[in-house]
Amino acid sequence: MLLTVTHTTRYAFAAPVAHGLQRLRLRPKTTHGQEVLDWRMDLTGARHEAEYDDQHHNHTALVSIEPGAGEVTVTCSGTVRTMDNNGITGAHSGHTPLWCFLRPTPLTRAGTRVRALLASVDADRSDTLGFLHALSDAVAAHVEYAPGTTHVGTTAEQALAAGQGVCQDHAHVFISAGRLLDIPMRYVGGYLRMNDRVEQEAGHGWAEAHVAGLGWVGFDVSNAICPDERYIRVASGCDYAEAAPITGVATGAGETRLDVHLSVDENLLGQQQQQSAGGGQQQMQGG
Repeated sequence: MLLTVTHTTRYAFAAPVAHGLQRLRLRPKTTHGQEVLDWRMDLTGARHEAEYDDQHHNHTALVSIEPGAGEVTVTCSGTVRTMDNNGITGAHSGHTPLWCFLRPTPLTRAGTRVRALLASVDADRSDTLGFLHALSDAVAAHVEYAPGTTHVGTTAEQALAAGQGVCQDHAHVFISAGRLLDIPMRYVGGYLRMNDRVEQEAGHGWAEAHVAGLGWVGFDVSNAICPDERYIRVASGCDYAEAAPITGVATGAGETRLDVHLSVDENLLGQQQQQSAGGGQQQMQGG
């Protein structure tokens, strides 16, 4: 499938910025299941300073906000060829050893609620892949998908206590529980082509577990499937904070307003391929 993405993020500041830096993880990389054919990033109100691959092998760009800027706009666009690998990303890569994906983070630290959820899953733990599918179903049953009820700082325990959340919360609860079984787990941020719309409110997030004999395997708890050709991986980390698309600081900016415009669509060739293949489609949940 050929997917085209246009992603615009606009920060409007209440006062001119004296000094600001931003770290951008917005460029997907060619990896198992996807090939980046073209990708472009344009900046307004900021300038490119450096780029590198971080500890998780994410392509990362550092940009500085132009002094006196009242607004910064980051626009990404490109085309990615994807395929369905049954959610399997494959062997581990990057500079971070697998044992790091076992450690708790502030967003994924397990408490009594995560432990109780894990204990409630009635499945054979010796069948790692099967148990993870059962765990995914349990997380979805305990945390209703409800946009606007949580924020980027909501922890796994808080999401379980509220009984509501979005894709990020589903992934964090799943990751938290999986690590209690000594399974390396990580968060993945990227894009999802929705079946019922092109325009979206935000990117998407899911989890990956490292399973012996398979490597990294994706689980989209919100949609109860393993990622397929509708997904584009952009960045990964031990939790959302390490895979966030944009982070940074701005001095003198005052209150900041954020606007995001995102569209993910299949191009004409991809549509023709899908029509010839036939088959139904299911309703999907976004970020």
